[in-house]
Amino acid sequence: MADLPDPVTIGVIVGPHGVRGTVRVRPSGSGDHLRDGISPQVAGVRRKILASRPTPKGFLLELEGVGDRPGAASLKGEPLLLDRSELDSPEEGEFYVGDLVGLTAMDEAGERIGEVKETFETAAHEVLVIRTGGEELFVPFTMEHVPTLDLAGRSLVVRPPE
Repeated sequence: MADLPDPVTIGVIVGPHGVRGTVRVRPSGSGDHLRDGISPQVAGVRRKILASRPTPKGFLLELEGVGDRPGAASLKGEPLLLDRSELDSPEEGEFYVGDLVGLTAMDEAGERIGEVKETFETAAHEVLVIRTGGEELFVPFTMEHVPTLDLAGRSLVVRPPE
């Protein structure tokens, strides 16, 4: 990743689709960056997105240099990466969900609970995976469960579900 000083995952290849090298991709966030003409790094190689089609479960992408099912299958599990400088700028008050990873999770009394290790999307909302010692805590990313977010201070306040 030498050419990506600040890599951001825009999606993950979940498998092949068909026989012509199309890949199924689960987006990270909205999937806005999974569009024609973008050239994410996949398995250490920049690959231009030649075609992108949204589906109910993600996106189908045709990537430069991937022309058959075995080639597509070999990329299963690989993230699609862009450098942060290549991302569309978020609007005022907006941020990328990936920016939550690494934040310190605190309770309402200011005690450290753990660290956000990853996020994943459900039909209803994003879910934060917070590592607390050797355990994982799953917290819905809603105003009810995350009343305070301080990106500059690298922390958030969480109210874990019962």
